[in-house]
Amino acid sequence: MVCISILSLNISFAQRDFKGSWHGTLNGVKNLKVGFNISGENDDNLKATLDVPMQGAKDMPCDGVTVSTDTLIVNMKSINGKYVGKMIDVNKIDGMWTQNGLDVPLVLRRVEGRIQLNRPQTPKPPYSYNSDDILFYNETKSMEYGATITTPKDNKQHPALILITGSGPQNRDEELFQHKPFAVVADHLTKNGYVVLRVDDRGVGRTGGSRVNATSADFAEDVKDAIAYLKTRKEVDKKRIGLYGHSEGGMIAQLVALDNKDVDFIISMAGPGVKVSQTMTEQNIAQLKSRGVSEESAKSYGELYSGIINDVLTSHKEDELTKKIAKTVDDWLATADEQTILQTFGRTDSASKAKFVTTFTEQVWNKWTNYFLHYDPQPVLEKLNCKVLALNGEKDIQVISKSNLAGYEKALAKSRSKVYDTKEIKGVNHLFQECNTCTVQEYAELEQTIKPEVLDIVTQWLDKNVK
Repeated sequence: MVCISILSLNISFAQRDFKGSWHGTLNGVKNLKVGFNISGENDDNLKATLDVPMQGAKDMPCDGVTVSTDTLIVNMKSINGKYVGKMIDVNKIDGMWTQNGLDVPLVLRRVEGRIQLNRPQTPKPPYSYNSDDILFYNETKSMEYGATITTPKDNKQHPALILITGSGPQNRDEELFQHKPFAVVADHLTKNGYVVLRVDDRGVGRTGGSRVNATSADFAEDVKDAIAYLKTRKEVDKKRIGLYGHSEGGMIAQLVALDNKDVDFIISMAGPGVKVSQTMTEQNIAQLKSRGVSEESAKSYGELYSGIINDVLTSHKEDELTKKIAKTVDDWLATADEQTILQTFGRTDSASKAKFVTTFTEQVWNKWTNYFLHYDPQPVLEKLNCKVLALNGEKDIQVISKSNLAGYEKALAKSRSKVYDTKEIKGVNHLFQECNTCTVQEYAELEQTIKPEVLDIVTQWLDKNVK
């Protein structure tokens, strides 16, 4: 009897041990995978974070974790969410996720580690080349950079590329939704005889520095530090150093290559070829249409957005911008139809309009956005004197292919660049994935990180024009 009592107590204790990683799928929500990471010494001081990798969310803090007998309650006030589940056995919790009044069944199972999405292209060791995590330093800026350099396994010198990430803080792999496009690119290029350096962005990972008040011009200076580092490596042919930039990274590559004799070539992947203000207007229209908004309503909002961006470009103070946006909105409201107004503001009352004006002003009134929206690639591209390859995806709804590639062609025809090529890749999105719906939301749903044909096109161009 004593042994049975002790065994019962052990079972009861195990059933109430909620610490660990718990994964589940929200039924009916496109099979959305979620994971709770619960830690703490005992039931009275448990803490939790939430991972939703399909939405790019990692370690979202939960407000409170409480345990009552065999029931777990996790609150997330920031997203108006709550999970209540009952432990069925030591490895299973059966419960309900509630958010904004909607209840969705959610069964959690205890697992080891974080949720891993299927990303078959991500390279895994052992590699057929050298891969070294390194640090390099700029004494003038007192700034250290964390990076990975991959080199072929021989004693020869090779052409080298620096990979430049797109907008926002990115790690050296340009990781997004567990896709690691720069790791995939580096793997492919190094196998084909190229040295590749990929660097954590300023203020990310092992790289120091602050992103506050930093602009694309500052990030261009960081890339110059990376060039200086490559020139110290014995594996690198100093006369054949180039830049591979994705999205804003393509824009940064333009800035670095301008009057820089160290840059032999640039590869622009979905980089801007026309004014960024135009690119952003086209982006907003395309993304609205991808969400089912009618062509007429999307174009109408595009006119509003274009007007507001013009306000940004002509304002010198934040309060001046707020007043200009308010007038632009009023002028637009006088001609827009009710359906478009509802899709833009949610409601037609003055409070909704005021919130839109305030929010928009807050989003754009900073140094990075101001510099970005003012940028015009044309005069920069016209002054280039290096080899250029510009690729854009036909289905890209962030940097529209046709207008931006036409911009590259127009400007490069006036430049001193003797070798330049542009190409639209059929059927791929902004990340160069083969897409179906081709929405931004689909980036996470697709298992492919980058279409293999794209990697081949880049390599063939390099082999022809650089090697």
